[in-house]
Amino acid sequence: MSLAYGIQLPVQAQSALFAEGWEAGAGPADLVALARAVDGAGFDYLAACDHVAIPRRLAPAMSTVWYDPVATLAHLAAVTERVRLLSHVAVVGLRHPLLTAKQYATVDHLSGGRLILGVGAGHVREEFEVLGADFERRGAVLDETIDALRAALGSEEFPEHRGKFYDFGGLGQRPRPAQPEVPLWVGGSSPAAVRRAALKGDGWLPQGDPRERLPAQIARLRRLREEAGAEGPFTVGAIAEPLYVGRAGWEVGRRTLTGAPEEIAESLRAYRAMGVDQIQVRFRSRSRAELIEQIGLFGAQVAPRLD
Repeated sequence: MSLAYGIQLPVQAQSALFAEGWEAGAGPADLVALARAVDGAGFDYLAACDHVAIPRRLAPAMSTVWYDPVATLAHLAAVTERVRLLSHVAVVGLRHPLLTAKQYATVDHLSGGRLILGVGAGHVREEFEVLGADFERRGAVLDETIDALRAALGSEEFPEHRGKFYDFGGLGQRPRPAQPEVPLWVGGSSPAAVRRAALKGDGWLPQGDPRERLPAQIARLRRLREEAGAEGPFTVGAIAEPLYVGRAGWEVGRRTLTGAPEEIAESLRAYRAMGVDQIQVRFRSRSRAELIEQIGLFGAQVAPRLD
């Protein structure tokens, strides 16, 4: 099985940690053009992030540009044909699970079954406080929310869940998701997040693990799943280093993987050897046009060499 690859789209999230300079002046037309390029280049998924509001203390590093993932993925579903739509990640503890289920079931229905629901605990205290959500117990809330979402995104028109934080039944929601089972990937690299992914998720989305940390994390995932008797498909993810296909005529950064397609593919194949199933890639770029060119080069020249 070949190494799958996806991308967290630029523009829709503009943290100073990863946004390129040109993104500050970009908007909806750029997002649509990039999504179409990703769709045409054979990427497995495109992703959008989730933050409701950024406090002033974090704004210099995070910025306040975070498009809503439900609205963004629905918009991009309408202008693409085959690429899957990933929330990376939805902070589902900020909302009641029936609200989350309504939103994402609608995205899956409208897109013809292309949703992957990525979930995470969140880290911005002020977001939780202003929305009346429990920041201190967000891990426990997320554990139960995953169970509630399994029910609410299943086949039943009137889903039922009985738990400590949420209790519902006898309330119908249509349209149902187009998929019989919406894949649910769990984000985060803390011990609790890895355990949650192993025991409750269909996949794991690491948060910034460098290559050298991945083998130990993957070994723990496998051990936890084996001990729990967990069966069924499970997708192990990784976030690759920044990429630039070809020889850049500008400074792309020391950590960026750059060079001929085979050189980049050889480096990325090491992820598969570790047990990774899908990699999330990001390209250095100075403009939308350059990024679209990079997406096309990767799909045409690097991706076929990832087997």
